[in-house]
Amino acid sequence: MPTVFEQIGDRVVARLGGETIWLEPCGTNGARVRTTRNRAIDEHAISALLETDAPDTSWDIDEDAAALTNGRLRAELRLLARGMGPALELRFVDAVTGALLLEEEMPHILWPASRHYKPQEGDLWHVEQRFKARDGEQFFGLGQHQHGKFDQKGCVVDLAQANTEISIPFLVSSCGYGLIWNNPGVGRVELAENRSLWVMDATAQLDYVVIAGETPASILNDYTALTGRPPELPDWALGFWQCKLRYKTQEEVLEIAREHKRRGLPLDCLVIDFFHWTKMGEWRFNAQDFPDPSAMVAELRAMGVTPMVSVWPSVNANAETWGELHDNGWMVQSKRGALDGMIFYDREPDAMNALAYYDATHPDARAFHWSRVKKGYADHGIHAFWLDANEPEMYPMHRDNLRFWAGDGQAVANVYPVEHQKGYAKAFQDEGFEDGVMLSRSAWLGTQRYPVVVWSGDVKSTFADFRRQIRAGLNMAMSGIPWWTTDIGGFKGGDVNDPAFHELLIRWFQFGALCPIFRLHGFRKDASRDERFGELFSFGGADNEVWSFGDDVYAILERYMHLRERLKPYLRACRAEATATGTPVMRPLLFGFPDDPSCWTQDDSYLLGPDLLVAPILEADATSREVYLPKGTDWEDAWTGTQHQGGQTFTTDAPLDRIPVFKRAGSDVRLV
Repeated sequence: MPTVFEQIGDRVVARLGGETIWLEPCGTNGARVRTTRNRAIDEHAISALLETDAPDTSWDIDEDAAALTNGRLRAELRLLARGMGPALELRFVDAVTGALLLEEEMPHILWPASRHYKPQEGDLWHVEQRFKARDGEQFFGLGQHQHGKFDQKGCVVDLAQANTEISIPFLVSSCGYGLIWNNPGVGRVELAENRSLWVMDATAQLDYVVIAGETPASILNDYTALTGRPPELPDWALGFWQCKLRYKTQEEVLEIAREHKRRGLPLDCLVIDFFHWTKMGEWRFNAQDFPDPSAMVAELRAMGVTPMVSVWPSVNANAETWGELHDNGWMVQSKRGALDGMIFYDREPDAMNALAYYDATHPDARAFHWSRVKKGYADHGIHAFWLDANEPEMYPMHRDNLRFWAGDGQAVANVYPVEHQKGYAKAFQDEGFEDGVMLSRSAWLGTQRYPVVVWSGDVKSTFADFRRQIRAGLNMAMSGIPWWTTDIGGFKGGDVNDPAFHELLIRWFQFGALCPIFRLHGFRKDASRDERFGELFSFGGADNEVWSFGDDVYAILERYMHLRERLKPYLRACRAEATATGTPVMRPLLFGFPDDPSCWTQDDSYLLGPDLLVAPILEADATSREVYLPKGTDWEDAWTGTQHQGGQTFTTDAPLDRIPVFKRAGSDVRLV
């Protein structure tokens, strides 16, 4: 067989049959693999990885194999006889236990190879990476998806950004490893019974990292060490956020805050949704509806309320910024035809308008965007921004027709949201905004290293959608996102006068109070009014304050608002843990109790921090539910004080005003 291995510093380079492979240590327990059929690996390609040390590494190299040991991981690149010629095969082993973690699937005869390349335009390739399937293996993470699954074994998951669908290509396996798919392009992953198949539609090279870990917690610790630890969010972010679609005027915003204060209700953040602006892409208040934004912000802050404003990355073709963005090449381009974007309702003109998107992958475009946001909002004292529609949202979405500054749409599109967030994070640092926060509808690898809260997008007001959000949130936790939330009550379809919606709202609100972020939002309807005309049609929506649904509902919601206030000391401790180790605030039971096999199948309850087990009510008309309490500790019903032994499943009562919550024995966290 040919000599294919060359050690260059702490990296092995292997070349065979026109393919180049780099294998090198990554972090304390990982190995990074990069492959291409181009002339060379591009060391400057987009990557979510930070510079880290690999302090405990060794190599064992001969003519047949190069084996890297880095902490707990052993990565083996072997030259093997396959079919009609030799092939390079990768496998990964736990260096402590000797257990096989992951290995490539080679062809039975000749084709396709474990890494199969099909030429695309220029230096891009359609690439398929095959790994062998493992019986009983479970997969968690991969961002947020609405398929309703927690364990994603058996799923086909698109690696593409969309409203309610967030691609964070990092997964944790029950076999003791994590995999960072460090490729910003679109594709899919098939976690099938017969193989695990990762597909990139178009990329110049493959780039992934395998991490070995004893527990999911240790894997996430290593993952966030490689891609960034979360900063500490300001205290206000831990409280109650009020939002609706939409508050139309400055006076309406202020009156909502005043009413909260008159009623003695906690209010930490008040969100000003879209169409407060002149035109999309001008990023400033409409002076007719918001005549004195600085005075508005000052009054809100005097009441202890942080204002947040919605900012879309879209640009109306009639906006005053269009020419400068277009002429400088600062908008996402189309390879064929007119600029891609979408047709959507906007102000001035008050009609449907053609929208394009600024190119968040271009550093000069990010700087220009912030310069307008600063003048339009930050100079009035606003430090919190709702980054909506930042997938970016295009209809139809033809990524093969997009061209970003960073590259071909198919090869880089998934990185758009994190590049958008990076621009704001830099601006916060430059401006000295210690209380700056972003609320984002999308994310990618490394989003957690910025002050970002992610929410699950425009989900429907149904119990079915509510159930899906629990699993979506748990997979976001396993993707390294500590600050995640939902639109309490769902975004669309809730009638403020419907008793069935009131029940859903109460159950969702209870969950929201025990989420990392507590935010009420929605596009409410009122069936007693004609929605074809007037306020509701013009994106006004019905009322969505806690007092909008009747006295009986209000009494329950008010109770949970005050419960959240009592939880703040506990949440501060969770925040510190997230910053130190990357530990998510909301976490699956398997994260806290990996040695309890029953915890690996629990997907409709979760831990909030280390000491609270939350079991939301996810069915209409339910007044009880089964709960599994992990073994290894005893548990106390947070409402009644009843003691329960861990390691058992039982039925607990859940009247409409109560969500089942259990405290770990010995915890001093206070709910009542």
